[in-house]
Amino acid sequence: MAAVTGEVSWFCCGSAWGPCASTGRGACGTCTSGNYQHAWPNASAACLAITRPDTCGTSLSRRTCGFVHYTTNLCNGARVGTSIADCGPQTDLFCGERACCGSSCGTNRIIDLTPAAYSAIASLSTGLRPCSVDVV
Repeated sequence: MAAVTGEVSWFCCGSAWGPCASTGRGACGTCTSGNYQHAWPNASAACLAITRPDTCGTSLSRRTCGFVHYTTNLCNGARVGTSIADCGPQTDLFCGERACCGSSCGTNRIIDLTPAAYSAIASLSTGLRPCSVDVV
């Protein structure tokens, strides 16, 4: 299975959960902070025009609402499966950003998980972790 490496972060959406107040339901209209979901920078042509991972040298396949990716935290090997529920992260705002733990590093934000999903692989207090995302 092919994978891309980078950084994983987390974001709030939908109804209140954990540290999140009620917010919008995301580009797909289904996003909820308490579900295992994520935002993907290439969920549509309009999304890609905003997030622009290509400006950071990152090429990400087009995957649309509901597609399941598997994200692995490179710090501890924990892995979670999540479905696309929103557009993001805006990768071009974080070109060159780097998160490391020991010798494992990731550069450029490539996926945003809901707090519930991020909590399955890392503490929310870490904010960013190096990761790999299965893209096939």
